[in-house]
Amino acid sequence: MVDLAFDYCHLRHSCNLIKIKSMNCPVCNHSNSQIALESQDYSLTQTFFSIVHCANCSLRFTSPVPSQDEIGQYYQFKEYISHTDVKEGWMNQMYHFVRTKTLAQKTKWVQSLFTGHKGHLLDIGAGTGAFAHAMQQKAWKVTGLEPDAATRAKALEIHKLNLQSTEAIFELPENEYEVITMWHVLEHVHALKPYLYQCYKSLKYNGRLIIAVPNYTSFDAKYYQKYWAAYDLPRHLYHFSPKAMTTLLNDMGFEIVSMRPMWYDSFYVSLLSEKYKESGKLGTLLAGFIGLISNLIALRDASKGSSIIYEFKKQKRPSNI
Repeated sequence: MVDLAFDYCHLRHSCNLIKIKSMNCPVCNHSNSQIALESQDYSLTQTFFSIVHCANCSLRFTSPVPSQDEIGQYYQFKEYISHTDVKEGWMNQMYHFVRTKTLAQKTKWVQSLFTGHKGHLLDIGAGTGAFAHAMQQKAWKVTGLEPDAATRAKALEIHKLNLQSTEAIFELPENEYEVITMWHVLEHVHALKPYLYQCYKSLKYNGRLIIAVPNYTSFDAKYYQKYWAAYDLPRHLYHFSPKAMTTLLNDMGFEIVSMRPMWYDSFYVSLLSEKYKESGKLGTLLAGFIGLISNLIALRDASKGSSIIYEFKKQKRPSNI
């Protein structure tokens, strides 16, 4: 367990200035890192970036990373569905169909963690508020954080949710929440360890931290390589393997309880990857095949899912935090 007290206090007040510049790993700080892939922002700017691999903990991270003041420009396109809720085009319609299915699965699962108990849930990176609203409908008390002001306005318009800015994370009460969720959020966060430390403080003892992130060790990631849509450069600052994720969270005072694949992600990501490859109509069929193979592998080994939902439990407070 590392000593987080200095890092947290220092980074909390300087997170707007954080920019990954060195080749030292953001998780383990090891210097044994090298470029694994060169890829680009296929969604918007076509700018090239490197994907750096840490030989120690196996995290991959984007280099160079725009600062928090600069990163906003890379989200300004209508196809970025979690911010806009756009429904134009068959891929976006499919996204919404799948989201409806997965929302029911997510809410059922989270409720099962605390049978018969309606607790307080914190959803970080709430987007337009679909999951937060779904949990409210299940009689949970919900606090939602979202960095983008326009997206918070959408959440208010669509779901009558008053989301707070993610800057409020550092003002949250301690030992308040039974569950904290980050659905495809952690890979976007500049202040990685300060966020997780705040999650540790804000969770009740035995509370659950639920994190969903893409998994670059999946079959579809290995097949598509630089075209793998879940690299999503430079919006994704970090690219996690199960080893890197458990190393990071163990270091922050959590123990892993379970992991489960997100079954639809392999198909959606494969379709986007084929689009980036400009494969045409045959690419749609191939994407279905690649997504299916990826899921069959994950069926035998959850750590091979295209995206993985990790369930972590808060341990007793380490003596050196």
